[in-house]
Amino acid sequence: MSDEIEKLKMHSPDLTQDNIAKIRALFPGCVTEAAGEDGKLRLAVDFDQLRQELSDSIVEGPQERYHLNWPGKREALITANAPIAKTLRPARNESVDFDTTQNLFIEGDNLEALKLLQETYLGKVKMIYIDPPYNTGKDFIYSDNFSEGSDAFLTRSNQVDETGNRLVANTLSNGRFHSDWLSMMYSRLKLARNLLADDGVILASIDDAETANLKRLLDEVFGEDNFIDTIAVEMSTTSGPKTVNAQQGTIVKNVEFVHVYRRTAEFDKKPHTPLFDGIDTYDTHYSVWLNNDGTLGTLSEKLLADEKVGADIKRFDLLRRNAFSINDINQLLALSEAAKEFIDSNLESIARIDRPPVSAGGQTPPMGRWEKFEAEHRTYYLTTLQNGTLQALMPLSLNFRMSDDYKPRFGRTVIRGDLWKGFHQDMGNVAKEGSMAFANGKKPVRLIKQLVRWANNSDGGIVMDFFAGSGTTGHAVMQANAEDGQARKFVLVQLDEEPDPKSEAAKAGFKTIAEISRERLRRAGSKLLEGECHSEWNKDVGFRSIKIDSSNMADVFYTPDQTSQADLLSRVDNIKPDRTAEDLLFQVLLDWGVDLTLPIRRETVQGKTVFFVDDTALMACFDDGISEDLVKELAGHAPMRIVFKDTGFADDQTKINVRQIFKAMSPDTEVKAI
Repeated sequence: MSDEIEKLKMHSPDLTQDNIAKIRALFPGCVTEAAGEDGKLRLAVDFDQLRQELSDSIVEGPQERYHLNWPGKREALITANAPIAKTLRPARNESVDFDTTQNLFIEGDNLEALKLLQETYLGKVKMIYIDPPYNTGKDFIYSDNFSEGSDAFLTRSNQVDETGNRLVANTLSNGRFHSDWLSMMYSRLKLARNLLADDGVILASIDDAETANLKRLLDEVFGEDNFIDTIAVEMSTTSGPKTVNAQQGTIVKNVEFVHVYRRTAEFDKKPHTPLFDGIDTYDTHYSVWLNNDGTLGTLSEKLLADEKVGADIKRFDLLRRNAFSINDINQLLALSEAAKEFIDSNLESIARIDRPPVSAGGQTPPMGRWEKFEAEHRTYYLTTLQNGTLQALMPLSLNFRMSDDYKPRFGRTVIRGDLWKGFHQDMGNVAKEGSMAFANGKKPVRLIKQLVRWANNSDGGIVMDFFAGSGTTGHAVMQANAEDGQARKFVLVQLDEEPDPKSEAAKAGFKTIAEISRERLRRAGSKLLEGECHSEWNKDVGFRSIKIDSSNMADVFYTPDQTSQADLLSRVDNIKPDRTAEDLLFQVLLDWGVDLTLPIRRETVQGKTVFFVDDTALMACFDDGISEDLVKELAGHAPMRIVFKDTGFADDQTKINVRQIFKAMSPDTEVKAI
């Protein structure tokens, strides 16, 4: 075994080769070797043989099958799998609590970001929420140029200088109007699926222009069996100008949609927080009173018999023939605080008669008396009727709780299904949420926060949004944590796209939407710290800002066969001269798949700068002139991983001895170099 220090590859994984390896494990005879454009042998799939392996009859040619197809789909898949020589560079001056925060903000193209995060976040993200650009014919979308030639591919893989824009207008006159949008989404969803944990979930907002196409795309990427539901969110009402259109017979648009897909069935094994909508009126079916001896009375009699409530019934002229009717209870509750207090204090005694739960089958309570029955974490009461059938009492306590409506209050509720009403009330102020005037497609914080809570994303779970916009998802995560004391973390990705020149944000001096998003997170975090919060909240309102950039490694690192002897003499150091030690550290974290939000400490050891990531999870020293004494001192810390600069050792003998020193002092340490 060679003692030479192993080199980090310093680029994103080649997912095509990873996928071929998986096919090889299942069908060894379907993978062969083929020469690439450079003449080197690579693994390749024998697709004819694979088709035959998956068929129970002889395959002679293309077969008809049900699937989603469009021009550019295969190119989009190739684009998703192709490696890139990019990195993430830290931006301390744009961050908040850089060294300690668990949150991440990435500026750059989200396709590149998703590729760079493949190893670090593989199977670790608990929830992905995205609100991609809607395909209206006016919005800009990410242009991945799926028909690009080899020169363009070299540009995109960072082997020549970058040129051109990342955005194009996808106008309705474009013959590939739907195809371009689908290709853009397909490559990103393929990569995003890899990041989701087995018990994770993805939620995608969309309007009616692409809702059908997006659902079929999600069916293909995540599997139809993993479809949970499509939520219809009431974002507006039929009022104002919409009323005129409706009166003319037009069906006006009031809802947008959120498609919900799990990663696997593991998601269903976790408890998910139900959501409740407040109901202003009292349900008069809750009209009976359960006495302590198991017999029944009426709520009307109990209200009238109460000294304070009875006085209010008479005072507000609600007494009819010396009796109080349950049909007048809404009027009473609107006028009498005593009546409200009475209801609040007797939720277990007030009930309605209903069919028993299925799990009550086989119970034999006595006739004429009501006995307690526990089922599905709820308390019911059962009795047997004269015909031998069961009947149940449902206490008011089962649907009396804190609501999730626009003005949260404690009261009667109904559990919410896939119609989420009332969010139109948020839309009047949504443009200014987070103290940032940004109107383009913003979603209410309350909507994202409720999705986070429904998914039960707690215990430090990661929430990702790779179409971050103004940062609503990050704001919602921080606010949810402040309210319930959880420690969820966010990863946001936003392109350095210019805002509309006529927008308030542009007039305020913001040059990119990423700048807007970061400033919103700063302001939202500060405001949360000023208000009331849960006693167990860790108060992490920071974010580590990093930016996608060309690799820290000089071109010679990736294309040594194209470098002359004279070039080698002038490029002893294979690192670009404008890159800092912290830049190198983050590329190492990416390449090694280490969490990008682990705490970082910088110390001076024997005159050299040494980075300690989460103490000893990873140590790094990129200085020149590293001696054996320094190597021995660092080995004494017994880190899990350590990395040096390949050209950083004081002499060749020290470089040769590094592995031997660690074998002797810290044999479990992984030692690598860049």
